[in-house]
Amino acid sequence: QVQLAESGGGLVQTGGSLRLSCAASGTIESISDMGWYRQAPGKQRLLIASIKPGGNKNYADSVKGRFTISRDNAKNTVYLQMSSLKPEDTAIYYCDAFISSGGYSYTHYWGQGTQVTVSS
Repeated sequence: QVQLAESGGGLVQTGGSLRLSCAASGTIESISDMGWYRQAPGKQRLLIASIKPGGNKNYADSVKGRFTISRDNAKNTVYLQMSSLKPEDTAIYYCDAFISSGGYSYTHYWGQGTQVTVSS
């Protein structure tokens, strides 16, 4: 019923920038918290940024000052603007969201993941 579609990944050089997008589609009444995770090979999937409906944002220390999370509620989309990229940022990036389709509760959804590779 609800899907999160990610785009914007790719290969960039150290110091470069990239913007990831994640658009929700389907039966959507409202969207609560949205966020971005990443998972490097052989590593645990970790939360790197989140944003609440009112705009409150949180970042992992590893990306603070370099990444910016934002959302466009009219488009049901969350973005991750990444700058000053480092090889250590290489990972699969996943968006997530809590979405209500008209019931009394929110359901958690994951995007399919998009690869970001930063060359040294």
